[in-house]
Amino acid sequence: MPPAPSCRDVVLTHLRALVHGDRSAKSSMRGYRHRDFRSIGWGSVPAASADPVSQEGKTMRGKLIQPDRRRFLRDLGGLAALAATVGAPRKLLATQSPQLRIDAVDAYPIYINQRSEGLLDAPTFSGDDDPRRWRWGGPFEQLPSAIIAIVKTDQGITGFGMGAGGSAAVEIIDGHLKHLLMGTNPLNVEQLWDQMYTSGVLYGRRGLFAMALSAVDNALWDIAGKHADQPVHELLGGASRDRIPIYQTGGDVARGKAAGVRHFKRGLPVGPHTPPAELDRAIDSVLEARDAIGPEGNLMTDCVSRNGTVEWAVPFAERLRPAKLYFMEELLSPDNVFGYAELVQRIGGGGARWTKIACGEHEYTEHGFDVLVRLNSAEVLQPDITWCGGTTAGRRIARLVEDAGLEIIPHRGGSSWGFPIALTSPSCTMAESFPAGSTILDAMSNKVENGEVVAPSGAGFGTTLTEELVLEHRLTA
Repeated sequence: MPPAPSCRDVVLTHLRALVHGDRSAKSSMRGYRHRDFRSIGWGSVPAASADPVSQEGKTMRGKLIQPDRRRFLRDLGGLAALAATVGAPRKLLATQSPQLRIDAVDAYPIYINQRSEGLLDAPTFSGDDDPRRWRWGGPFEQLPSAIIAIVKTDQGITGFGMGAGGSAAVEIIDGHLKHLLMGTNPLNVEQLWDQMYTSGVLYGRRGLFAMALSAVDNALWDIAGKHADQPVHELLGGASRDRIPIYQTGGDVARGKAAGVRHFKRGLPVGPHTPPAELDRAIDSVLEARDAIGPEGNLMTDCVSRNGTVEWAVPFAERLRPAKLYFMEELLSPDNVFGYAELVQRIGGGGARWTKIACGEHEYTEHGFDVLVRLNSAEVLQPDITWCGGTTAGRRIARLVEDAGLEIIPHRGGSSWGFPIALTSPSCTMAESFPAGSTILDAMSNKVENGEVVAPSGAGFGTTLTEELVLEHRLTA
């Protein structure tokens, strides 16, 4: 006797039938209750889902759950993604304007601020063992690597999207992605993302390709929001809140506290090759920051590590235990996923439980984050929406993280690009912000009031970017 079909098989059968026009397939779904479908979707289900009372606390086991608007839309999006795997086309918004077409795609590396100066120049090292060799980021450091994609439609709607990867990523857009986008309906956002991602598998998937993809995907979401005259976060299902507490990365603690900021993160560019005296100074700076912040605010650290090891990270973290850190970010190379899993067990929630392990800033697409989640390599996941594959990838990552019962805090989540994901993700507790900006950064930043970043009301990402401003800040060697 063959085994009974799983709930997932039932759903797939139902969706296939609907795709082919068999409306009678609804009968195949009868007799199943909400609890039978908890396994459908990405990732694992939080332990709370198995409780006799639902997470909303409103329904008992075996009864149908009436979800709120955002949960309904999120779950509907998950079923749409599932349908796509069995041949159903993904039509996010295109039915609203089937005649809208892309007629121009351009991208430019941009000059962010004075930190961009000199980073395109070749450095001078003292010798082969110079510790700076382990920290040098090449000609495409974080800030000057920023790019802006400008996508125009035949109906006069222009979308702006930030990505990264500098001139190398611009070449990917100009020589590859642009040709896939021209003449398409920009409202088919997720379908276009899947097509672009698939087209780059032979040479891309991560790094520069994902950064280029991020720029054009964000521009498409900007167009979708402007076309619907709604902020991007509303297109993602809306949010039950309109602001999120920020944590300030860098800057003066006293000045931040005066502006209402309660949470701070300290950059610690250290690793196994850092001279001992420099390492001591870095640790002292964190302990001093804890004293300045006081016991009520959260304090975090970021090693921005490229060569960290578990053997180095564990004793280093122990030296920072008195600082009572909310999380420690990027203690290891982003590729050391098994090492991160060990850190979770030794100093994170699986072990000492005095801090959380955070990573993901340099991970890409839901596929990379699925590995982190399945290996239990982090307790705080930090996708950068301008690096990881854009808003489309961000919403898929957020769903995966939520289903696993983990915390998502997007890198630069207070920016225009990261905030829609942060705002619509129930597991996001804080949004990263920076104290100082520039003309073009200000154009891409959300308003901060009394230590909280406020949701924009403008259409799309709510930026004040213009083509003239982008060209004015175009980065040249």
